[in-house]
Amino acid sequence: MPSLPLQDQQRSAIGGVASPVKSPSAKGHASGDSEALLRSADRRFKALDMTMKRHQYKPDALIEILHKAQESFGFLEEDVLIYIARGLKLPLSRVYGVATFYHLFSLKPNGAHTCVVCLGTACHVKGASKLMAALEAELGIDVGETTSDGQVSLMAARCLGACGIAPAMVIDGTVSGKETLETALDKVKALQQ
Repeated sequence: MPSLPLQDQQRSAIGGVASPVKSPSAKGHASGDSEALLRSADRRFKALDMTMKRHQYKPDALIEILHKAQESFGFLEEDVLIYIARGLKLPLSRVYGVATFYHLFSLKPNGAHTCVVCLGTACHVKGASKLMAALEAELGIDVGETTSDGQVSLMAARCLGACGIAPAMVIDGTVSGKETLETALDKVKALQQ
């Protein structure tokens, strides 16, 4: 006896009514979920799906996938972490743990400009802690926060690997070294204008 096409097999198995078949892109979402429909139309989620597919939905690709998510969304909000956890079939706690362990990942939006101060041993010896305190006072925020106007995010790094130019900081991706209180404050004031 010839086999029936898949759709006819499903129809006959449930009394003549075809059952809906989920597409791979709907993985992890309940049918009828309006958020899932919005996500499927969002190019950022499509890029995330492509990245997970390229890594064959393997859990050991979590860091690469989180990098792609942050590149696409700017930061890792809760629904993106849930989406990744479902896609890789990982507990949310593991995805959240990795996202909070590495300082390159952010769970909240960064400001228009970022200022990262190295607090590694060489930079600390050369006065990076005083530099950080002065920047916190100037901006009116603590490390890991963004100014109320959304202009500047102040962050710390354990080591930038630029020990020869200590104390070092990175402003909008550009490394600068041998910073003094005056030069660092001037650079941050320029960001606020």
